[in-house]
Amino acid sequence: MDQHPRDLVGYGATPPDPKWPNGARLAVQIVMNYEEGSEYAIPDGDATSETYLTEVPGATLGPGTRDLIVESVYQYGSRAGFWRLMRLFGERDIPITVFGAALALERNPAGAAAIAAAGYEVCSHGWRWTGFQDTPEDEEREQMRRAVASIERTTGTRPYGWYCRYAPSLNTRRLVVEEGGFLYDSDAYDDDLPYWTRVGGKPHLVIPYTLDNNDMKFSVAPGFTSGEGFFNYLKDAFDVLYREGKTAPKMMSIGLHTRLAGR
Repeated sequence: MDQHPRDLVGYGATPPDPKWPNGARLAVQIVMNYEEGSEYAIPDGDATSETYLTEVPGATLGPGTRDLIVESVYQYGSRAGFWRLMRLFGERDIPITVFGAALALERNPAGAAAIAAAGYEVCSHGWRWTGFQDTPEDEEREQMRRAVASIERTTGTRPYGWYCRYAPSLNTRRLVVEEGGFLYDSDAYDDDLPYWTRVGGKPHLVIPYTLDNNDMKFSVAPGFTSGEGFFNYLKDAFDVLYREGKTAPKMMSIGLHTRLAGR
């Protein structure tokens, strides 16, 4: 049986009214990804250094060679970019969701404490910011358990959401449901609204994320080359969804990274 049958229909021409608070047309979710210190790295036993979402996209020194430049780019996110974004959100009283990789939060206790003090939701971004697509089921289950326990220690609250690095495995959603404490996952990009699905006979909430309203496109071609370009793209997306929201309210996610938008 296919664990992931494709739903190419969704809500169709008649999306439901999600009844946003105060009759809002559009719910905007701002996500800050906190990954720095959990990416692929030779000191953590990986075969290669990280190559994705850096200032030098695609650059690689080859297997077994430690890339100190990429490590430094990532360190900017945790050392400086994180605090800049936290100040901006705090000054404007903007609630956000943090997609937090557990090991990254462990390695910056002050950052984890600041997230907790601000009252921001932490959605588990895995134990480390590494791919799950080919991970054996037992190992994936253990990493999920480890991530939950770690985030609860560092922030004081267990995570209620789950989001993988790019591609989940065929087992991920089922494991999320079986874990028993998650309320949703965001391993989907297929709608302008949250939706319910069934996993193992149980109802499960999916809150789609975004790869287009996302600062990752500063590092992925063809992408943004200026803050103005990113802003205009977000504004266009907001305007369309807000206009549609007059009769069919929508949700818009915005993805930010401490080493990208934080710079």
